[in-house]
Amino acid sequence: MEAKKTPLYDKHVQAGGKIVEFAGYLLPVQYQTGVIKEHMAVRTACGLFDVSHMGEITVKGKDAVRFLNHLLTNDYTVMEDGQARYSPMCNPEGGVVDDLIVYKVKEDDYFIVVNAANKDKDFAWIRANVLGDVVVEDISESIAQLALQGPKAEEILKKLTSEDQIPTGYYTANFNGTVAGYKAIISRTGYTGEDGFELYVSPEAAPVLWDKLLETGVEEGLIPCGLGARDTLRLEAAMPLYGHEMNDEITPRTAGLGTFVKMQKEEFIGKEALERLGKPTCRRVGLKVTGKGIAREHQDVYADGRKIGVTTSGTHSPYLKYPIAMAIVEDAYRAVGTQVEVDVRGRRVAAEVVKLPFYKKA
Repeated sequence: MEAKKTPLYDKHVQAGGKIVEFAGYLLPVQYQTGVIKEHMAVRTACGLFDVSHMGEITVKGKDAVRFLNHLLTNDYTVMEDGQARYSPMCNPEGGVVDDLIVYKVKEDDYFIVVNAANKDKDFAWIRANVLGDVVVEDISESIAQLALQGPKAEEILKKLTSEDQIPTGYYTANFNGTVAGYKAIISRTGYTGEDGFELYVSPEAAPVLWDKLLETGVEEGLIPCGLGARDTLRLEAAMPLYGHEMNDEITPRTAGLGTFVKMQKEEFIGKEALERLGKPTCRRVGLKVTGKGIAREHQDVYADGRKIGVTTSGTHSPYLKYPIAMAIVEDAYRAVGTQVEVDVRGRRVAAEVVKLPFYKKA
């Protein structure tokens, strides 16, 4: 199948973006500035990302809450309009189909954002498990998404919209916003570990808004950023990525997402399996590589002369300036300070278990 272009594709090409195929879309992995500069711009100033490849699904109807509580591990019973709530979505075996964010637009009306690579799978899964009086719709094609991330994000946004339009609480959104005169959902969310916003606009508005934001944010040091920096930023912030820290076999508890699994709920898909499985025998941990080498994903982790786990994501941290990785290891080895080794291309490299997240904004 031919890769799709987002509404911002031409902007990336004009800006010298290095285009790669990702989740069925042609997207910039980096610009000429390079991943490290893009990463540091988000940590110290601001970065702008094209995340139009993400999927958007609406759930509407009088049984919407009951259905969401059946479908997802988190609890959606009590929510304010404009509030967002993260959740894993499990299969009957307790593995993760995907992780997603649900927004309450208003009573009986919910907006769901899912991972790009899983959009079609998720939509099929959601529809296959429909319960009661609800209408589920995939509206991804009608929405473009821009992520404005970093400590200067609010300053920049204030130049293009009135202050009362900007949501103040993290994980809240304004569904009736306007940015630079264009209708937008303004959401105070992100995948970088920094303050910032995700702006949902029409595909027609996206290129104009992209230019407008970059022009407006020059003084604040705003630059466009690609997939490379998006990945290093989320990794420093220890944010899990589907297909790495979780998948159809890995349970939310193993992935360190037990907080978002509300076992007191009457029922949800996967609850029985999670009850049966009990306390996980392996958990997600952070690793700081202390030896020479960079740990990447799917590398074996050793301690006491035997394999005790496997890395799920790894990179050289641009902000911390040393290599980091997340790994799923046996429970007995998850204490902070535990010394382990990672098999980096046939060579055992020393590492130690550290507290997550690796990076937390001041």
